[in-house]
Amino acid sequence: MPPRSLLPALALALGTSGCAAISALGSASEPLDIYDLQTPAIEAPARRGWAELVVEPPIASGALSTERIMIRPSPLQAQYLPGARWSDDTPVLLQTLLVRSLAETGAFASVGRAPLGAQGDYALLGELTDFQAESYGTGAPVSVHLRLMLRLVRERDAAVVASRTFEVREPATDDETATLVAAFDQATRRMVAEILPWAVQAGS
Repeated sequence: MPPRSLLPALALALGTSGCAAISALGSASEPLDIYDLQTPAIEAPARRGWAELVVEPPIASGALSTERIMIRPSPLQAQYLPGARWSDDTPVLLQTLLVRSLAETGAFASVGRAPLGAQGDYALLGELTDFQAESYGTGAPVSVHLRLMLRLVRERDAAVVASRTFEVREPATDDETATLVAAFDQATRRMVAEILPWAVQAGS
């Protein structure tokens, strides 16, 4: 049993610890602003193709496989915007954008996350290596950097029909959350707009 003189100190410490825990719990329950990304404008669908395309979520590191919005103050450091997140994990968010955009081209009989039958005709596989805002050093310019490696694979024989790396940088005027999200949106639109004709041609 602790000496009688330590009891008040222990009680104070326990009380302070309890208050800190309650405070942390309160801040953890504060709602985050949720942001989404839009697909680029698609021209009127052409005659629908015959092939079925399955779009897989791209592989990504643990730092990117989250709904948090990543910022890099240095090449080796990853942080996240406070009080903000994407509407889904980043790889799933990109998968959704690609499914919607590729379906709107009308170049495939169907585009989805899973094949309608036993297997699709083609699978679009990817690896996401960059999806963050960057500003290296005090006063350095801020930009959004996206880099996605894609492979179009024919399902019947697992042959790689086409592969390409898509990389986009979009400048941001400041590091405010709304400005960065707008830069992410613009960068994503540009990248998806580059992916569409490549995937359509490779899968036709």
